[in-house]
Amino acid sequence: MGLVDGFDPSKIIKRALKNGGDFAELYLEDTQSTSIICEEDRIEKVLPGRERGCGVRVLSNLKTFYAFTNDLTEKGLLGIADIVAAAVKGGVEVGEINLNDKKIAEGFLIKKSPFDVDLAKKIEYVNIANSAARGYDERVRQVKVIYGDSLRDTAIINSEGIWVEEQKTSTLFLCQVVTQQGDIIQTGYEPVGGLLGLEILDDNPPEQIAELAARRGVMMLSARKAPGGRMPVVLSSEAGGTMIHEAVGHGIEADLACEGLSVYAGKLGQQVANTIITVIDDGTMVNKRGSGFYDSEGTANSKNVLIEDGILKKYMQSRLTAMKDGVESTGNGRRQSYRHQPIPRMTNTYIARGKDNPADILKATDSGLYVVKMGGGQVNTVNGDFVFEVTEGYMIENGKQGEPVRGATITGSGIEVISSIDMVGSDLGFGIGTCGKDGQGVPVSDAQPTIRIPEITVGGEVGG
Repeated sequence: MGLVDGFDPSKIIKRALKNGGDFAELYLEDTQSTSIICEEDRIEKVLPGRERGCGVRVLSNLKTFYAFTNDLTEKGLLGIADIVAAAVKGGVEVGEINLNDKKIAEGFLIKKSPFDVDLAKKIEYVNIANSAARGYDERVRQVKVIYGDSLRDTAIINSEGIWVEEQKTSTLFLCQVVTQQGDIIQTGYEPVGGLLGLEILDDNPPEQIAELAARRGVMMLSARKAPGGRMPVVLSSEAGGTMIHEAVGHGIEADLACEGLSVYAGKLGQQVANTIITVIDDGTMVNKRGSGFYDSEGTANSKNVLIEDGILKKYMQSRLTAMKDGVESTGNGRRQSYRHQPIPRMTNTYIARGKDNPADILKATDSGLYVVKMGGGQVNTVNGDFVFEVTEGYMIENGKQGEPVRGATITGSGIEVISSIDMVGSDLGFGIGTCGKDGQGVPVSDAQPTIRIPEITVGGEVGG
Protein backbone atom coordinates (compact mmCIF):
# COMPACT_ATOMS: atom_id res chain seq x y z
CA MET A 1 0.00 0.00 0.00
CA GLY A 2 1.35 3.42 -0.96
CA LEU A 3 1.77 6.28 1.46
CA VAL A 4 -0.97 8.35 -0.16
CA ASP A 5 -3.52 5.60 -0.88
CA GLY A 6 -7.03 5.67 0.52
CA PHE A 7 -7.41 9.40 1.13
CA ASP A 8 -7.41 12.78 -0.58
CA PRO A 9 -4.45 14.79 0.80
CA SER A 10 -6.04 18.11 -0.18
CA LYS A 11 -9.00 17.26 2.04
CA ILE A 12 -6.70 16.71 5.04
CA ILE A 13 -4.82 19.95 4.39
CA LYS A 14 -8.04 21.94 4.03
CA ARG A 15 -9.33 20.49 7.30
CA ALA A 16 -6.13 21.49 9.08
CA LEU A 17 -6.63 25.07 7.86
CA LYS A 18 -10.34 25.32 8.65
CA ASN A 19 -9.72 27.85 11.42
CA GLY A 20 -7.10 29.79 9.48
CA GLY A 21 -3.36 29.56 9.17
CA ASP A 22 -0.68 30.62 6.70
CA PHE A 23 0.51 27.18 5.65
CA ALA A 24 -0.30 23.50 6.18
CA GLU A 25 1.67 20.37 5.44
CA LEU A 26 1.45 16.58 5.55
CA TYR A 27 4.64 14.61 6.15
CA LEU A 28 4.12 10.88 5.55
CA GLU A 29 6.77 8.28 6.23
CA ASP A 30 7.26 4.52 5.98
CA THR A 31 10.62 3.26 7.26
CA GLN A 32 11.91 -0.31 7.33
CA SER A 33 15.13 -0.94 9.23
CA THR A 34 17.52 -3.55 10.57
CA SER A 35 19.89 -3.16 13.50
CA ILE A 36 22.42 -5.77 14.64
CA ILE A 37 24.61 -5.28 17.70
CA CYS A 38 27.47 -7.54 18.75
CA GLU A 39 28.99 -7.22 22.23
CA GLU A 40 30.74 -9.56 24.65
CA ASP A 41 31.73 -11.77 21.70
CA ARG A 42 28.15 -12.59 20.78
CA ILE A 43 25.20 -11.15 18.90
CA GLU A 44 23.26 -9.25 21.55
CA LYS A 45 20.46 -7.73 19.50
CA VAL A 46 18.85 -8.23 16.13
CA LEU A 47 16.17 -5.61 15.68
CA PRO A 48 14.15 -5.54 12.47
CA GLY A 49 11.59 -2.77 12.52
CA ARG A 50 9.04 -0.80 10.60
CA GLU A 51 7.52 2.58 11.40
CA ARG A 52 4.73 4.23 9.46
CA GLY A 53 2.94 7.47 10.21
CA CYS A 54 2.07 11.05 9.35
CA GLY A 55 2.63 14.47 10.87
CA VAL A 56 0.27 17.38 10.21
CA ARG A 57 1.63 20.90 10.65
CA VAL A 58 0.06 24.34 10.44
CA LEU A 59 2.03 27.59 10.56
CA SER A 60 0.08 30.61 11.72
CA ASN A 61 1.50 34.00 12.68
CA LEU A 62 4.99 32.43 12.79
CA LYS A 63 3.83 29.84 15.30
CA THR A 64 3.79 26.08 14.77
CA PHE A 65 0.92 23.71 15.51
CA TYR A 66 1.76 20.03 15.09
CA ALA A 67 0.28 16.59 15.65
CA PHE A 68 1.10 13.10 14.38
CA THR A 69 -0.43 9.65 14.10
CA ASN A 70 0.35 6.16 12.83
CA ASP A 71 -3.23 5.81 11.57
CA LEU A 72 -3.01 6.56 7.85
CA THR A 73 -6.70 6.11 7.14
CA GLU A 74 -8.66 9.17 6.06
CA LYS A 75 -10.50 9.09 9.38
CA GLY A 76 -7.25 9.01 11.35
CA LEU A 77 -5.70 11.84 9.37
CA LEU A 78 -8.79 14.02 9.57
CA GLY A 79 -8.71 13.45 13.32
CA ILE A 80 -5.23 14.92 13.80
CA ALA A 81 -6.01 17.67 11.28
CA ASP A 82 -8.90 18.65 13.58
CA ILE A 83 -6.57 18.62 16.60
CA VAL A 84 -4.14 20.98 14.88
CA ALA A 85 -6.89 23.21 13.53
CA ALA A 86 -8.45 23.55 16.97
CA ALA A 87 -5.24 25.14 18.26
CA VAL A 88 -5.28 27.83 15.56
CA LYS A 89 -7.34 30.81 16.62
CA GLY A 90 -8.61 33.36 14.13
CA GLY A 91 -8.09 33.62 10.43
CA VAL A 92 -10.19 32.82 7.40
CA GLU A 93 -10.91 29.34 6.10
CA VAL A 94 -8.96 28.61 2.92
CA GLY A 95 -10.46 27.83 -0.41
CA GLU A 96 -9.60 24.90 -2.63
CA ILE A 97 -6.20 23.25 -2.29
CA ASN A 98 -4.76 22.71 -5.75
CA LEU A 99 -1.97 20.16 -5.70
CA ASN A 100 0.58 20.28 -8.48
CA ASP A 101 1.71 17.14 -10.25
CA LYS A 102 3.65 15.12 -7.73
CA LYS A 103 7.40 14.84 -8.16
CA ILE A 104 9.20 11.61 -7.37
CA ALA A 105 12.88 11.99 -6.55
CA GLU A 106 15.25 10.20 -8.87
CA GLY A 107 17.20 8.75 -5.94
CA PHE A 108 20.85 7.76 -5.70
CA LEU A 109 22.16 4.59 -7.32
CA ILE A 110 22.04 1.60 -4.94
CA LYS A 111 24.08 -1.29 -6.33
CA LYS A 112 23.29 -3.87 -3.64
CA SER A 113 20.12 -3.22 -1.67
CA PRO A 114 20.35 -4.44 1.94
CA PHE A 115 16.72 -5.52 1.64
CA ASP A 116 17.61 -8.05 -1.04
CA VAL A 117 20.12 -9.76 1.30
CA ASP A 118 19.30 -12.36 3.95
CA LEU A 119 19.59 -11.43 7.61
CA ALA A 120 22.11 -14.24 8.03
CA LYS A 121 24.50 -12.48 5.66
CA LYS A 122 24.27 -9.25 7.64
CA ILE A 123 25.00 -11.14 10.86
CA GLU A 124 27.98 -12.74 9.12
CA TYR A 125 29.41 -9.28 8.36
CA VAL A 126 29.15 -8.40 12.05
CA ASN A 127 30.78 -11.64 13.19
CA ILE A 128 33.65 -11.18 10.74
CA ALA A 129 34.39 -7.73 12.17
CA ASN A 130 34.14 -8.95 15.76
CA SER A 131 36.60 -11.80 15.10
CA ALA A 132 39.02 -9.54 13.24
CA ALA A 133 39.09 -6.97 16.05
CA ARG A 134 39.51 -9.56 18.80
CA GLY A 135 42.22 -11.36 16.88
CA TYR A 136 44.22 -8.21 16.18
CA ASP A 137 46.06 -8.08 19.51
CA GLU A 138 45.85 -9.78 22.90
CA ARG A 139 45.39 -6.35 24.52
CA VAL A 140 41.97 -5.95 22.92
CA ARG A 141 39.51 -6.27 25.81
CA GLN A 142 36.13 -5.26 24.42
CA VAL A 143 34.65 -5.09 20.93
CA LYS A 144 31.34 -3.62 19.85
CA VAL A 145 30.15 -3.93 16.26
CA ILE A 146 26.98 -2.28 14.96
CA TYR A 147 25.29 -2.84 11.62
CA GLY A 148 22.28 -0.77 10.57
CA ASP A 149 20.26 -0.26 7.42
CA SER A 150 17.07 1.55 6.55
CA LEU A 151 14.70 2.05 3.65
CA ARG A 152 12.70 5.25 4.12
CA ASP A 153 9.83 6.32 1.88
CA THR A 154 8.49 9.85 2.41
CA ALA A 155 5.76 11.97 0.89
CA ILE A 156 5.46 15.70 1.62
CA ILE A 157 2.34 17.54 0.53
CA ASN A 158 1.48 21.13 1.43
CA SER A 159 -1.02 23.93 0.94
CA GLU A 160 1.20 25.64 -1.64
CA GLY A 161 0.63 22.74 -4.01
CA ILE A 162 3.95 20.97 -3.43
CA TRP A 163 3.81 17.16 -3.56
CA VAL A 164 7.15 15.36 -3.51
CA GLU A 165 8.05 11.75 -2.77
CA GLU A 166 11.45 10.25 -2.11
CA GLN A 167 13.00 6.93 -1.16
CA LYS A 168 16.32 6.69 0.68
CA THR A 169 18.40 3.59 1.33
CA SER A 170 21.13 3.93 3.94
CA THR A 171 23.70 1.61 5.47
CA LEU A 172 25.88 2.08 8.55
CA PHE A 173 28.66 -0.14 9.91
CA LEU A 174 30.97 0.65 12.80
CA CYS A 175 33.41 -0.98 15.18
CA GLN A 176 34.51 0.25 18.60
CA VAL A 177 37.40 -1.40 20.42
CA VAL A 178 38.61 -1.03 24.00
CA THR A 179 42.22 -1.94 24.70
CA GLN A 180 44.10 -2.27 27.99
CA GLN A 181 47.70 -2.53 29.09
CA GLY A 182 48.19 -2.41 32.84
CA ASP A 183 46.12 0.50 34.11
CA ILE A 184 46.06 2.25 30.71
CA ILE A 185 42.76 1.94 28.82
CA GLN A 186 42.27 3.30 25.31
CA THR A 187 39.60 3.09 22.63
CA GLY A 188 39.57 2.86 18.86
CA TYR A 189 36.59 3.66 16.66
CA GLU A 190 35.93 3.41 12.93
CA PRO A 191 32.57 3.99 11.16
CA VAL A 192 31.42 3.95 7.53
CA GLY A 193 28.03 4.88 6.19
CA GLY A 194 26.00 6.75 3.63
CA LEU A 195 23.05 6.61 1.27
CA LEU A 196 24.42 3.37 -0.11
CA GLY A 197 23.64 -0.32 -0.08
CA LEU A 198 25.89 -3.18 0.91
CA GLU A 199 28.36 -2.15 -1.77
CA ILE A 200 29.81 0.05 0.97
CA LEU A 201 31.13 -3.14 2.61
CA ASP A 202 32.68 -4.25 -0.66
CA ASP A 203 34.73 -1.05 -0.66
CA ASN A 204 35.26 -1.12 3.13
CA PRO A 205 35.37 -4.81 4.18
CA PRO A 206 34.18 -5.50 7.77
CA GLU A 207 37.57 -6.93 8.76
CA GLN A 208 39.31 -3.79 7.51
CA ILE A 209 37.00 -1.53 9.53
CA ALA A 210 37.61 -3.67 12.62
CA GLU A 211 41.38 -3.71 12.19
CA LEU A 212 41.50 0.08 11.81
CA ALA A 213 39.61 0.50 15.07
CA ALA A 214 41.79 -2.08 16.84
CA ARG A 215 45.02 -0.60 15.48
CA ARG A 216 44.06 2.82 16.78
CA GLY A 217 43.22 1.46 20.23
CA VAL A 218 46.40 -0.61 20.50
CA MET A 219 48.69 2.14 19.21
CA MET A 220 47.42 4.62 21.80
CA LEU A 221 48.43 2.25 24.63
CA SER A 222 52.10 2.98 24.00
CA ALA A 223 51.57 6.70 23.39
CA ARG A 224 52.93 9.12 25.95
CA LYS A 225 50.68 11.63 27.65
CA ALA A 226 50.08 14.71 25.55
CA PRO A 227 51.72 17.91 26.74
CA GLY A 228 49.48 20.88 27.38
CA GLY A 229 49.78 24.54 26.44
CA ARG A 230 49.45 26.88 23.48
CA MET A 231 50.89 25.42 20.30
CA PRO A 232 50.33 24.99 16.56
CA VAL A 233 47.87 22.26 15.57
CA VAL A 234 47.61 20.60 12.17
CA LEU A 235 44.29 18.84 11.59
CA SER A 236 44.58 16.08 9.00
CA SER A 237 41.80 15.67 6.46
CA GLU A 238 41.42 12.16 7.97
CA ALA A 239 40.06 13.86 11.09
CA GLY A 240 36.84 14.64 9.25
CA GLY A 241 34.92 17.84 9.82
CA THR A 242 33.92 17.45 13.47
CA MET A 243 35.30 20.85 14.33
CA ILE A 244 33.59 22.69 11.48
CA HIS A 245 30.30 20.90 12.23
CA GLU A 246 30.25 21.72 15.92
CA ALA A 247 32.22 24.92 16.33
CA VAL A 248 30.91 26.65 13.21
CA GLY A 249 27.98 24.79 11.61
CA HIS A 250 25.51 24.83 14.48
CA GLY A 251 26.03 28.54 14.97
CA ILE A 252 24.96 29.19 11.37
CA GLU A 253 21.64 27.37 11.77
CA ALA A 254 19.01 30.10 11.49
CA ASP A 255 16.94 29.23 14.56
CA LEU A 256 19.92 29.67 16.87
CA ALA A 257 21.05 32.79 15.04
CA CYS A 258 17.55 34.33 15.04
CA GLU A 259 17.15 33.73 18.77
CA GLY A 260 20.51 35.31 19.55
CA LEU A 261 21.88 31.96 20.68
CA SER A 262 24.79 32.02 18.26
CA VAL A 263 28.03 33.93 18.10
CA TYR A 264 27.22 34.39 14.38
CA ALA A 265 23.94 36.24 15.07
CA GLY A 266 23.75 39.57 13.25
CA LYS A 267 26.98 38.99 11.33
CA LEU A 268 25.68 38.46 7.79
CA GLY A 269 28.00 40.19 5.34
CA GLN A 270 30.77 40.45 7.91
CA GLN A 271 34.14 38.76 7.92
CA VAL A 272 34.05 35.87 10.39
CA ALA A 273 36.98 33.80 9.08
CA ASN A 274 40.29 34.09 7.29
CA THR A 275 39.86 34.96 3.61
CA ILE A 276 41.20 31.50 2.67
CA ILE A 277 38.19 29.84 4.37
CA THR A 278 34.99 28.90 2.56
CA VAL A 279 32.36 26.80 4.36
CA ILE A 280 29.67 24.93 2.43
CA ASP A 281 26.64 22.85 3.37
CA ASP A 282 25.65 20.67 0.44
CA GLY A 283 22.68 18.31 0.65
CA THR A 284 23.05 17.27 -3.00
CA MET A 285 26.31 15.33 -2.69
CA VAL A 286 25.87 11.88 -4.21
CA ASN A 287 25.41 9.05 -1.68
CA LYS A 288 26.60 11.10 1.29
CA ARG A 289 24.97 10.38 4.64
CA GLY A 290 23.33 13.80 4.96
CA SER A 291 22.11 14.04 1.36
CA GLY A 292 18.78 13.81 -0.41
CA PHE A 293 16.81 15.38 -3.22
CA TYR A 294 14.42 17.18 -0.85
CA ASP A 295 14.55 18.24 2.76
CA SER A 296 11.82 17.23 5.24
CA GLU A 297 9.61 20.11 4.07
CA GLY A 298 9.68 19.33 0.35
CA THR A 299 12.22 22.04 -0.49
CA ALA A 300 14.83 20.93 -3.00
CA ASN A 301 18.21 20.25 -1.45
CA SER A 302 20.93 22.63 -2.57
CA LYS A 303 24.57 23.55 -2.26
CA ASN A 304 24.71 26.49 0.15
CA VAL A 305 27.84 28.58 0.49
CA LEU A 306 27.63 29.72 4.10
CA ILE A 307 30.99 31.46 4.43
CA GLU A 308 32.77 32.61 1.28
CA ASP A 309 36.34 33.89 1.43
CA GLY A 310 35.81 34.53 5.13
CA ILE A 311 32.51 36.45 4.72
CA LEU A 312 29.30 35.09 6.30
CA LYS A 313 26.87 34.84 3.38
CA LYS A 314 23.79 33.07 4.73
CA TYR A 315 22.26 31.01 7.50
CA MET A 316 20.81 27.54 7.05
CA GLN A 317 17.05 28.05 6.88
CA SER A 318 13.93 25.97 7.34
CA ARG A 319 10.57 27.18 6.04
CA LEU A 320 9.62 28.73 9.40
CA THR A 321 12.91 30.55 10.00
CA ALA A 322 12.90 31.73 6.39
CA MET A 323 9.42 33.22 6.94
CA LYS A 324 10.72 35.01 10.02
CA ASP A 325 13.78 36.34 8.17
CA GLY A 326 11.92 37.21 4.97
CA VAL A 327 14.12 34.95 2.83
CA GLU A 328 13.82 31.64 0.99
CA SER A 329 14.40 28.31 2.68
CA THR A 330 17.86 26.89 1.95
CA GLY A 331 16.57 23.30 2.04
CA ASN A 332 17.81 22.67 5.58
CA GLY A 333 14.46 21.89 7.23
CA ARG A 334 15.08 18.38 8.57
CA ARG A 335 13.39 16.07 11.05
CA GLN A 336 14.15 12.71 12.62
CA SER A 337 10.77 11.19 11.77
CA TYR A 338 7.08 11.96 11.36
CA ARG A 339 6.94 12.34 15.15
CA HIS A 340 9.10 15.46 14.99
CA GLN A 341 8.81 18.98 13.63
CA PRO A 342 11.36 20.13 11.04
CA ILE A 343 14.08 22.48 12.27
CA PRO A 344 17.20 23.95 10.62
CA ARG A 345 19.85 21.23 10.41
CA MET A 346 23.10 20.63 8.59
CA THR A 347 23.41 18.03 5.82
CA ASN A 348 27.00 17.61 4.56
CA THR A 349 29.07 20.49 5.91
CA TYR A 350 32.69 21.15 5.02
CA ILE A 351 35.54 23.57 4.61
CA ALA A 352 36.26 23.82 0.89
CA ARG A 353 39.58 22.67 -0.51
CA GLY A 354 42.43 25.16 -0.47
CA LYS A 355 45.63 25.52 -2.48
CA ASP A 356 48.27 24.10 -0.13
CA ASN A 357 49.87 20.70 -0.59
CA PRO A 358 48.86 18.73 2.54
CA ALA A 359 52.40 17.40 2.98
CA ASP A 360 53.77 20.95 2.83
CA ILE A 361 51.50 22.02 5.70
CA LEU A 362 53.17 19.52 8.01
CA LYS A 363 56.65 20.39 6.70
CA ALA A 364 56.01 24.09 7.37
CA THR A 365 55.23 23.39 11.04
CA ASP A 366 58.33 22.86 13.21
CA SER A 367 56.50 21.64 16.30
CA GLY A 368 52.98 21.20 17.68
CA LEU A 369 50.22 18.61 17.55
CA TYR A 370 49.17 16.62 14.49
CA VAL A 371 45.57 15.38 14.76
CA VAL A 372 44.56 12.37 12.68
CA LYS A 373 41.26 11.53 14.38
CA MET A 374 38.91 13.67 16.44
CA GLY A 375 36.62 12.34 19.14
CA GLY A 376 33.61 13.82 20.88
CA GLY A 377 33.31 17.34 22.16
CA GLN A 378 31.16 20.11 23.54
CA VAL A 379 30.30 23.50 22.07
CA ASN A 380 28.60 26.59 23.45
CA THR A 381 26.93 28.12 20.38
CA VAL A 382 26.26 31.39 22.21
CA ASN A 383 29.95 32.31 22.46
CA GLY A 384 31.43 29.70 20.11
CA ASP A 385 33.69 28.11 22.74
CA PHE A 386 34.45 24.42 22.19
CA VAL A 387 36.49 21.54 23.54
CA PHE A 388 37.21 18.37 21.54
CA GLU A 389 38.95 15.11 22.32
CA VAL A 390 41.76 13.81 20.13
CA THR A 391 41.53 10.05 19.66
CA GLU A 392 44.62 9.76 17.45
CA GLY A 393 47.32 12.39 17.65
CA TYR A 394 51.07 12.80 17.20
CA MET A 395 53.64 15.38 18.12
CA ILE A 396 55.09 17.35 15.23
CA GLU A 397 58.88 17.20 15.31
CA ASN A 398 60.87 19.29 12.83
CA GLY A 399 58.05 19.32 10.31
CA LYS A 400 57.41 15.58 10.51
CA GLN A 401 54.91 13.29 12.20
CA GLY A 402 56.52 12.25 15.48
CA GLU A 403 55.58 9.99 18.36
CA PRO A 404 51.92 9.31 19.23
CA VAL A 405 50.34 11.03 22.24
CA ARG A 406 47.19 10.29 24.19
CA GLY A 407 44.76 12.26 26.29
CA ALA A 408 44.92 15.45 24.22
CA THR A 409 42.06 17.93 23.96
CA ILE A 410 41.70 21.06 21.83
CA THR A 411 40.02 24.12 23.31
CA GLY A 412 39.15 27.32 21.53
CA SER A 413 36.52 29.59 20.00
CA GLY A 414 34.96 28.91 16.61
CA ILE A 415 35.33 32.36 15.11
CA GLU A 416 38.85 32.80 16.51
CA VAL A 417 39.95 29.45 15.11
CA ILE A 418 38.58 29.87 11.58
CA SER A 419 39.96 33.40 11.55
CA SER A 420 43.43 32.18 12.46
CA ILE A 421 43.73 29.19 10.09
CA ASP A 422 46.64 30.09 7.82
CA MET A 423 47.02 27.01 5.58
CA VAL A 424 44.30 24.98 3.84
CA GLY A 425 45.12 21.78 1.98
CA SER A 426 43.96 20.69 -1.45
CA ASP A 427 42.64 17.40 -0.04
CA LEU A 428 39.23 16.70 1.55
CA GLY A 429 38.34 13.99 4.04
CA PHE A 430 34.84 13.08 5.24
CA GLY A 431 33.49 11.82 8.54
CA ILE A 432 29.98 10.66 9.38
CA GLY A 433 27.70 10.95 12.36
CA THR A 434 24.22 11.38 13.75
CA CYS A 435 23.69 14.99 14.78
CA GLY A 436 21.61 15.63 17.88
CA LYS A 437 19.59 18.81 18.40
CA ASP A 438 16.37 19.55 20.29
CA GLY A 439 15.87 15.87 21.06
CA GLN A 440 16.19 14.81 17.41
CA GLY A 441 18.93 12.92 15.61
CA VAL A 442 19.55 13.15 11.86
CA PRO A 443 22.29 11.59 9.71
CA VAL A 444 25.06 13.94 8.60
CA SER A 445 28.54 13.98 7.18
CA ASP A 446 31.23 16.61 7.55
CA ALA A 447 34.61 17.22 6.02
CA GLN A 448 37.69 19.38 5.90
CA PRO A 449 41.01 19.58 4.10
CA THR A 450 44.25 19.39 6.05
CA ILE A 451 44.41 22.72 7.89
CA ARG A 452 46.83 24.51 10.21
CA ILE A 453 45.86 26.52 13.26
CA PRO A 454 48.99 28.56 14.20
CA GLU A 455 48.18 28.60 17.91
CA ILE A 456 45.45 27.04 20.04
CA THR A 457 45.17 25.63 23.55
CA VAL A 458 45.98 21.92 23.79
CA GLY A 459 45.01 20.22 27.02
CA GLY A 460 47.13 17.29 28.16
CA GLU A 461 46.84 14.85 31.00
CA VAL A 462 48.49 15.58 34.33
CA GLY A 463 52.12 14.65 34.01
CA GLY A 464 52.12 15.11 30.23
